[in-house]
Amino acid sequence: MSDTISVSQVIDKFASRFCPENAAGFNACYQFILDDAEDFYLDIANQQCLASRGEHDDPDITLITNSETFIRIVNGDTDGMSAYLKGSLRAEGNIMLATKLSKLFKR
Repeated sequence: MSDTISVSQVIDKFASRFCPENAAGFNACYQFILDDAEDFYLDIANQQCLASRGEHDDPDITLITNSETFIRIVNGDTDGMSAYLKGSLRAEGNIMLATKLSKLFKR
């Protein structure tokens, strides 16, 4: 793959790919713990998305994976549910929030 994207590039692009119209009345904090890359979280409130590096004090959901799986999900090469069922993606907290994530961002 010549157009490999890094986790850092994905973090930087979340805000520009956010669909505020799909987040009306929705507030949640998504923590991403990556085994081999920088951890970050998405704080979604008031139809805005803030991506921050590091760990949030009290996320609603924590998604745990490695950078390769994360990038494949973001690129659409792997379905998040499939990764979860195969054990390459774990979720802790309100796991139902994971199903909403793809509707909040355009690819």
